[in-house]
Amino acid sequence: MDLFAFPPLAALLDLAYSGLMTLSTALAPLTAASAALAVVLVTLLVRAALIPTGIAQAKAEQTRARLAPRLRELQKKHKNDRERLQRETMQLYRDENTSPLAGCLPVLIQAPVVGVLYTLFLHTTIAGHPNALLDETLLGVPLGSTLLGSLSRGDTAGVLVCAAIVVVIAVVGEITRRAFRMAPVAGDLAMPAVAGGLIGALQFVTAVVAAFVPLAAGLYLVVTVTWTLGQRLVLRRIYPAPRT
Repeated sequence: MDLFAFPPLAALLDLAYSGLMTLSTALAPLTAASAALAVVLVTLLVRAALIPTGIAQAKAEQTRARLAPRLRELQKKHKNDRERLQRETMQLYRDENTSPLAGCLPVLIQAPVVGVLYTLFLHTTIAGHPNALLDETLLGVPLGSTLLGSLSRGDTAGVLVCAAIVVVIAVVGEITRRAFRMAPVAGDLAMPAVAGGLIGALQFVTAVVAAFVPLAAGLYLVVTVTWTLGQRLVLRRIYPAPRT
């Protein structure tokens, strides 16, 4: 079932299509890859709008580091009562108006944007008219191409360009993971093992997703993970984690 066949979502998709095409047309005098540049600019606009969530994330990480000694005290005090420990830990986070899962918020907010971009370069027609975006290219590779699709067709150029996107995302993700690795806090049961693993895996899940989505959506992902790294480096200097 195609969710975008429903009238409200179809109208939203057509609106996104019209906006992207208008921006691409305006950029056409500057470059042959005007649609790709339009995707990059849209990504930058989305990320700029999400700066407040990035600041909130940096504050949450700072708060979590500050709470580490108190969390260790709770672990010692309630080490034989896991239910009480979890309850007290959650209460501590509530009192500080933060959450150990705050780092997931920017990723979750951007999911609908990636979904729209994915759909835009997947449908041959949108709202009953041909999808002209499928004719747009980057380095000669259609923006609707995927890494797996290029591999199956034996499209060398498509494989190289799409693979480059995936590799860049993976490299930036690894740099981010190493730079912002959170030290485990004993007794921090508010972050279950599954959730903790999910946060650590998000950097690599993005690279895996990029192998399946159209090149245009991959462009969005590579720009957003690079922005995220730069933003977090800046915010870490503004909101440094306290020494514990």
